[in-house]
Amino acid sequence: MSFPRSFILVLVFALTACDDLYPSGEDKRAPVDTSVIGPGVGQIAPEFSLFDTEGNTVTMSVELASVDAIVLYFTMWCPICDSHMSHLRTQVIPNYPNVRFLIIDFVSGSIADALAAQQNNGYTDLTVLVDDASEVEALYEGTMGTTVVIQNAGSQGTILMNEDYKDSVKLTQTLDSLP
Repeated sequence: MSFPRSFILVLVFALTACDDLYPSGEDKRAPVDTSVIGPGVGQIAPEFSLFDTEGNTVTMSVELASVDAIVLYFTMWCPICDSHMSHLRTQVIPNYPNVRFLIIDFVSGSIADALAAQQNNGYTDLTVLVDDASEVEALYEGTMGTTVVIQNAGSQGTILMNEDYKDSVKLTQTLDSLP
């Protein structure tokens, strides 16, 4: 069996374009300024207000005032997000009663469509926020599966985690670190 030349060229290019095929796992991002509002770990969490699927306004600072932290999970209602949300609902949420979990629907486009997706996927027990203009998605640099932990830090929130959901290990470690 022979491979077309174009396939071999693409494969060679892809492999040589990688910085490191065996990464250390060390965070190599530049440090962030923790005194400013932004999506980076350690930064002040950007304020937001969105409607939930019941038409209620949910504001970050109001929600954060009565809990230790908020977890935002950005969903697209796909099978991957479904498995993450199922895992969150069964393995994580029950263990953190003083943490508010909010699902951010940034693709449905309307409250009605987000509500239909929420119901069709069996997540009526979770609070789903409708980011129809993708404003919160942009504020937190979110995408499918992004998980953000915002700690209640007095008069503001501080971002403790902002990364793609891989499994619950990093999330539970972050939540376990809450005072």
